[in-house]
Amino acid sequence: MATKFKTLDDAELAGKRVLVRVDLNVPMKDGKVTDATRIERVLPTIREIADKGGRVILLAHFGRPKGQAVPEMSLKPIVPALSEKLGRPVGFAEDCVGPVADGIVANMKDGDILLLENTRFHKEEEKNETGFVSKLAALGDVYVNDAFSAAHRAHATTEGLAHHMPSYAGRTMQAELEALEKGLGSPERPVVAVVGGAKVSTKIDLLSNLVKKVDALVIGGGMANTFLAAKGVNVGKSLCEHDLADTARQIMKNAEEAGCAIVLPLDAVVAAEFKAGADSDIVAVDAVPSEKMILDVGPKTVAAVNEWIDKAKTLVWNGPLGAFEIQPFDKATMSAARHAAERTKEGALVTVAGGGDTVSALNQAGVAGDFTYVSTAGGAFLEWMEGKALPGVEVLKA
Repeated sequence: MATKFKTLDDAELAGKRVLVRVDLNVPMKDGKVTDATRIERVLPTIREIADKGGRVILLAHFGRPKGQAVPEMSLKPIVPALSEKLGRPVGFAEDCVGPVADGIVANMKDGDILLLENTRFHKEEEKNETGFVSKLAALGDVYVNDAFSAAHRAHATTEGLAHHMPSYAGRTMQAELEALEKGLGSPERPVVAVVGGAKVSTKIDLLSNLVKKVDALVIGGGMANTFLAAKGVNVGKSLCEHDLADTARQIMKNAEEAGCAIVLPLDAVVAAEFKAGADSDIVAVDAVPSEKMILDVGPKTVAAVNEWIDKAKTLVWNGPLGAFEIQPFDKATMSAARHAAERTKEGALVTVAGGGDTVSALNQAGVAGDFTYVSTAGGAFLEWMEGKALPGVEVLKA
């Protein structure tokens, strides 16, 4: 990741048709945008290109239409929200290639902004098909990718276009790449990773990569139960992948060889059922009653996690420590998140977090704004943490 990639600072934009890949895959209800976070993230790039006299042509997908023009997955309803946030008019083309798009683009003036219809209405988008890439490329002179969240896909608009014209990272992509570089590329040590979530099976690659890169790995959520069971602890009726015991033991062995401390729960919050306000008890982790399930880590564990956060210079976070959606099983996640936020505000810690559940948990704790960087990218953030090369990033390298 330490390779330099080209940014808008390197680009000639005035009078140019600039194809900008953005992520506008926002939650909608009754034709209205319910969470504009992703729109807000791309505003700086759009404004800067328009202000420098570029003609902004936005490329985006919405949902999974699988190569068909699905009316309820049109990007058209997003135009009013985008226009309102930008404080400028935004045009719309009913298709992303062909005569309609060609005609509208041909009439654009410097500083104009145009959104093209969902690129995934064409099956060639996800196949990165050369003919389709050429049609899109004919609409622009410069390519800017500001959609890190789609950078793990080698699609026409995320990877293909970069082979046809000068290509640059937009400001959001740039911020994301710089934050990730601080998080795992060349971080200040000690580095602590917090990984939670329900299942080990979805995060085997992640855990295997992190034990080689971090000084301590805190494992929480349902996946911690699999590690505890692999060590011979009875986890009662807890969510647990018993068939992955060998995998868990191998990860612990690799961690030991790499000098990475694995931090597992010392105590747990248990209940007979998973529902709001269920009767719960705090027990030592080796004293979980057989008819109960672990739904959060206990106060001793939180103290141990916070102690690691105090030692760390860099913290990478993906996944909650407990079933944070329901009280009282949100306590550990909230407490550790707030502690990390305090350390960040003091300037003692660089905190990089990402993944859908993680973002929700940090918002719930009221600290998302206090972390150094919170990535809204799910899959791309995870693949980057797994140490995988992301096609949409590789292609922007200078």
